[in-house]
Parts: sequence; structure tokens; C-alpha cells
Amino acid sequence: MASRHEIKCVNKSDRYNPHERITAIGGVNPNGTNWKLSQEEAVRSIEAGRYQFFVKAGGRIVDVIVAVSRYGHKYLKTVADGEHPNNLLSLYECVH
Repeated sequence: MASRHEIKCVNKSDRYNPHERITAIGGVNPNGTNWKLSQEEAVRSIEAGRYQFFVKAGGRIVDVIVAVSRYGHKYLKTVADGEHPNNLLSLYECVH
């Protein structure tokens, strides 16, 4: 069974296309240590069933899924929640 992790920060490239913007995601483990994965590692982990990710937006938990761009690139995005168009891109920049 996949373990669930909250994404608290992202690293972004200078690209404007949403599927190319996020380069890494990060968060905090239950023991207080920081974790960070490249977008490619996160996509592989979701597809392999090892991890599930989510963000907290407006007091709600929104799941993160793997999407495929029209060019065939896999990327992370939040499930449409009707609130914010891109909950991931609005997160703080990871510093660790």
C-alpha cells in the first residue's frame, strides 16, 4: 500500500508550460526531517504504487496525480478541486 505524503514546497524551472514548470517536490517526514524528490522520481513512485501525494489548499486536502501533456510528457498536477487552478505552482520554493 502506498504511503501518503504532503507536498509543502516545489522547485520550478523558468518554463511557462505547467507540465515543464515543476522540477522537484518536497515536504517534511513525521520525524521532522525534510524530503525531496525530482518530478521524475515522484511520477515513477506514484505509478509504481509506492507513494501518494497531496497538498492542503483552502483547508481541504487535494490529491496530486500524474498527467500527460499533449506532447506526451508526464507531470504532476492536483486533482481539479474547483478552487485554485494550480495548487502545486502556488507552493513555496523548496530550500532544502
